[in-house]
Amino acid sequence: MAIGYTPTPWPYFLVRLLFKFVLKIFYGSIVVENAHLIPENGEACIICANHSNSLTDAVLLAGSVPSQRRNFLRLTAKASQFGRKTFTSWLIEAAGTVPLKRRKDTPDVQVDNSEVLEKLKQVLEQGDAVCLFPEGMSRFHPKLSPLKTGVARLISDVLTRKKGDPTFKIHLLTCSITYMHRQHFRSDVLITFHPPIPFTPESNPELVAPVDFTHIRALTARMQRQISAGTFDAPSWDIRIYAPLGTRMALGEYVRLCRTFVEVFKWAEHAETLDVGVAGASTSGSEEEDEEDVKRRCALVNVLKRDLKEYQDQLSRLGIKDDRVRRPLPRLEILRRMLVRLGMLAVLLPLSLPGFLLWLPVFGCTQLAVRRLARTGPVWDTYDEIAQTKLVVGLAAGLAVWSLCVLCTLPFALGTAPAVPVLMWMTLRWLEDTVAATRALRALTALLWLGKPRLRDMYARREALHARLMELAVEHLNLPEDPETYFLESGGREKGRVRGRWESKRDWNETLKLYDTVDYPEESF
Repeated sequence: MAIGYTPTPWPYFLVRLLFKFVLKIFYGSIVVENAHLIPENGEACIICANHSNSLTDAVLLAGSVPSQRRNFLRLTAKASQFGRKTFTSWLIEAAGTVPLKRRKDTPDVQVDNSEVLEKLKQVLEQGDAVCLFPEGMSRFHPKLSPLKTGVARLISDVLTRKKGDPTFKIHLLTCSITYMHRQHFRSDVLITFHPPIPFTPESNPELVAPVDFTHIRALTARMQRQISAGTFDAPSWDIRIYAPLGTRMALGEYVRLCRTFVEVFKWAEHAETLDVGVAGASTSGSEEEDEEDVKRRCALVNVLKRDLKEYQDQLSRLGIKDDRVRRPLPRLEILRRMLVRLGMLAVLLPLSLPGFLLWLPVFGCTQLAVRRLARTGPVWDTYDEIAQTKLVVGLAAGLAVWSLCVLCTLPFALGTAPAVPVLMWMTLRWLEDTVAATRALRALTALLWLGKPRLRDMYARREALHARLMELAVEHLNLPEDPETYFLESGGREKGRVRGRWESKRDWNETLKLYDTVDYPEESF
């Protein structure tokens, strides 16, 4: 173990603290799984993650790694982010981020990262942690891009340089980041750390020079499997549909359950182009029978996928949720709940108004910045930077509002300085409750006007659909027969986000909007 690891630079400490606060405001829940697997200070470590949200991915990782285990995470970013006279550029440089040049940014110039790589090797040799995104660039599309071999080659180079030190060890820690709605205010994020892979010159001579490149490719493929196993890896947005088997579950369980259905839908979508051997369906003595069985199962899954989408589209048009079809409410109960929501709105709206006036400039500035960003290029090149833009612009606007409030109340600044952030935070929670109450009131009103005959028809359709879904889930995917009971009893404390006493949120798919956010821009990639 190296003992000369870098102490925490004070700019990194301040930037990390600042962004932890901003991320807590922007995202409703940030659930971190397996933080105990992170190698401790002094152990060389490369943290690799999927990259779908530009600068936000790096900030999330820096804020999610406990400082007790890693006091300093050396980040990397594209070189084009450096040297600008912008707030974003200052934050990146203040955090000690290392610039990496990319061919796409300078197509007419030979890219040379040798000095940067030399620096990364040196800090790894002294026991630091480095964060890299092996996809090579941030992406908007939902499918994980093929990983570059740079991380595996970096590990090989470090092992080669330290081959004379039998005590040296370097860890590869893969991480999966899943945004339920990466660019939407008060949505949720899951960060899953996978078991680290240790490497030593003695145990891994195949990675010590001279190296057969097949070992580099094999390690990169292993990284790809680990990262994709912890997040959604779908070929299109359309395939990411899911009819919940149970809602009271931890975010990690929810993501893994959704991913199970994503994988089977992917299989069915592409099975027609696969031969039987690749599909892994040869179970009888007759290839013709096996091929017919694969085609039959593929057709059933595709039909189920289509029917699920049609049913969920119908729920969206009507403005109600599946649970209200599954467990219909009597009209008197609907009216009672509507009165309760109206009472909540009567209390929450006046409470929220003073703080909402402080939030208005922040919301206005972020929306203006996002609209300007969206006009700068196509969806695939701009939408992955929306969250980054909202975070940075929102932070700057929030600091400006706070400063203005302190200046306007200068004689009482000692009281105003802490009171304004507290009021804005409480207002945000009241706004969440207000939006949740408004959304529930709209759904109850729609349910009241739906009528019993229509509701009975939808209930019958749902029961038939649910039976087909459960057959797929239990018989083919080995999921529990009673999912609500199973997930209610399993999981960790993060389930409180769904059913906690003080939380208004009831669904991991919800954001701070008056409607469910399920759509993504349609544009070819």
